[in-house]
Amino acid sequence: MPKSKLSVFLSLLLVFFSGAVLGAFAYRLYMVKSVLSTGVAAAPNRRPDPEEFLRQRLAEMRDQVKVDDQQLQQIQQIYEQTREQFGQIHKKMSEQSRAIDANQVAKIKSVLRPDQIPLYDQLRARHEADRKRDAERKQRREPPTK
Repeated sequence: MPKSKLSVFLSLLLVFFSGAVLGAFAYRLYMVKSVLSTGVAAAPNRRPDPEEFLRQRLAEMRDQVKVDDQQLQQIQQIYEQTREQFGQIHKKMSEQSRAIDANQVAKIKSVLRPDQIPLYDQLRARHEADRKRDAERKQRREPPTK
């Protein structure tokens, strides 16, 4: 009889211990997902600093690809040339976008009566102010207000 009381006690102890381990594991798993989800939401939603990006890429090339100093210098030049090329393309696209927008405005104004043009200009000014406000809010990572 004493053996059965001991085995019952050990069985209950084992069940309790396994429940505690499972609970701790589940809690840890839940907390990791919670921290990750809040970390993602709090992360800045903007482009990284180009200089920091370049330093990080060069460090990866040095550490993981094992390039020497001469190769690293050549790779840095390649990255800088590529950045300059993208900058030129972005500038051209911005200029073309402004031209397309100006053409659209001119076409819309050609459809409007003279008394409607000031109202359209006011509407465009309000839309532009909204766009700028939203861009500033996005930089500060604030939620939109409406």
